[in-house]
Amino acid sequence: MAIVKMKKLRVMAMAAQRDALLRELLRLGCVEISEPAGKLSDPAWAALLRRDASQLAQTKNEQGEAGAALAALKRYGGTKDGLFIQRRAVSETEFLSDETLESSRAVSGKINGYLQEISRLQGEDNRLLSRKAGLEPWVPLDMPLELGGTEHAVFRLGVFPGAADTAAIRAELADAAAELYEISADKQQRCCLLAAHRAEEEKALEILRPHGFSVTVFQGVTGTAAQNVQALDGALAENRKQRQEAEAAIAALAPERDRLRLYADRLSAEAAEDLNTERLLTDGTIVFFEGWAPAENLAEVQALLDAKGCAWEAEDPAEEDIPDVPVRLKNNWFTKPLNMVTEMYSLPAYNNVDPNPLMAPFFILFYGIMMADMGYGILMFLAGTIVSKKYRPKGTMGHMMGLLQLCGVSTFFWGALTGGFFGDFLTQVVKLTTGGDFALPALFTPLNDTLMILVGAMALGMVQIVTGMAVSFIRKLKAGQVLDAVFEEVTWWIVFIGIGLMAAGVTNLVLYAGLALIVIGPLVTGQGFGKIMGIFGSLYNHVTGYFGDILSYARLMALMLAGSVIAQVFNTLGAIPGNIVIFLVISLAGNALNFALNLLGCYVHDLRLQCLEYFGKFYEDGGKPFRPLAMETKYVDITK
Repeated sequence: MAIVKMKKLRVMAMAAQRDALLRELLRLGCVEISEPAGKLSDPAWAALLRRDASQLAQTKNEQGEAGAALAALKRYGGTKDGLFIQRRAVSETEFLSDETLESSRAVSGKINGYLQEISRLQGEDNRLLSRKAGLEPWVPLDMPLELGGTEHAVFRLGVFPGAADTAAIRAELADAAAELYEISADKQQRCCLLAAHRAEEEKALEILRPHGFSVTVFQGVTGTAAQNVQALDGALAENRKQRQEAEAAIAALAPERDRLRLYADRLSAEAAEDLNTERLLTDGTIVFFEGWAPAENLAEVQALLDAKGCAWEAEDPAEEDIPDVPVRLKNNWFTKPLNMVTEMYSLPAYNNVDPNPLMAPFFILFYGIMMADMGYGILMFLAGTIVSKKYRPKGTMGHMMGLLQLCGVSTFFWGALTGGFFGDFLTQVVKLTTGGDFALPALFTPLNDTLMILVGAMALGMVQIVTGMAVSFIRKLKAGQVLDAVFEEVTWWIVFIGIGLMAAGVTNLVLYAGLALIVIGPLVTGQGFGKIMGIFGSLYNHVTGYFGDILSYARLMALMLAGSVIAQVFNTLGAIPGNIVIFLVISLAGNALNFALNLLGCYVHDLRLQCLEYFGKFYEDGGKPFRPLAMETKYVDITK
């Protein structure tokens, strides 16, 4: 339960061994290759070596195609992912098999070919619909659209704005040898046919132009508008038939989803390998890289590098390397789920402490206090257990399910102490069914013992704050900061003890000693006028800081009380009609809402207590996560 110790690697290998070396490092999964930007910024290195090339762009393109193929199966094949992905176990041999890769690539290519055909057909469908929409207003015109006139007459198709008065316009045309026929009209436009003597065409168009007349020409169209619309309907029907056939062909490939999922995970591994290839430095003959590996895995790394004939060295990180050392946390079943909290906040610096073992008891305890209901605790534990067993989630989701189980146990425990089971659900059920009185045994209840719970919550907060101070005290001693440890932590421990002894009526001397240390501290560590100001600054900052931190723990009582009251309110509302069925409907709906709100609310408030009140006493964040070259998968579990 600590931060894993890292070794800094420097490796040189023959360029011919590059692909085999990277593939074995991928399988090993414990070496992070560093970015070479720092080396290449040095002219001496840049003159000798360059970044190696890879097929990352091609792999990324194939990843996109695999993702599109899976999305197509979901859309057209009816495959559903559900809330959680059902991961299946595959052997490492199958995962890395070239035969599996090629067959999966073929399936992906086939589906993407159908998708391209569907996209083309959709574009064609839109084009045909657009042409049909342009022709439909002219359907009533029983005249070939290509007919431009006769020997002495000319025909012009055109449109006016919808507000145009065609009767008035026709009257204006009386001075010209022309006639206007309205074919169709709607709110946007009026489609008309202008028939004019060829000698009078220009005169007629001059009369029409102020009214917004725009000539319409159908290039390459023959026959009447009705005939063309009928032909377009046939083309649309054929087009849609072809699209349905392409969609059906994709749906028929739905059984290949697992193969595609394996392919997507394999491409993720290939992309990681290609990305790390570009982190290698080469001159064409050799390749060189720097990286990090856990000290506990160094024997495996050594065996691999020796087998590949590499020249290498491993050393402990120097002081100047500390900010760049990647961080991996090593925890047991109890503290590992807290990685979710730590990673959400920020990983610790490499030379700091792993906060999970220090945080886990408090986080789980506080969550149970705030939720405090046996029914909710059972639901949490069952949900975490079922999802973990059935779906085997990894990463953050896996940590979440583990944390849900642990917090569920804590919630059940505190619910048993307070007598809560979906509020007073059982009490109301017994009253409605038998008319009798019933209540679960309780050591204390949020409604009747509010003050006691408030005092207890702040006492627990004091314990956590002192624990954080103790961690800070030990770290300062290890760093040789003895005076800081004495005047920052020991001084205030003496003050806290003195306040307790004074409140108990034992003695005031301990408090006086603590106050004396508050005055002495700035005088010893400060300089010049800062000695005097340091006294007031230390007193003000620490008194207000500790007082505010301790008061923050009142939220433990507030959320316990709120959750209990809301559950009881819904139970009471459901019991008013006196019907057990109505009660069950209202109570279950209300408790479901209360459970959902508290599930998130308790997590947020618990997170705040850890990250602000607790971590502020000792935690130094800023660690970079350890990201080794490894086979990270989303859909499958690889078995060796």
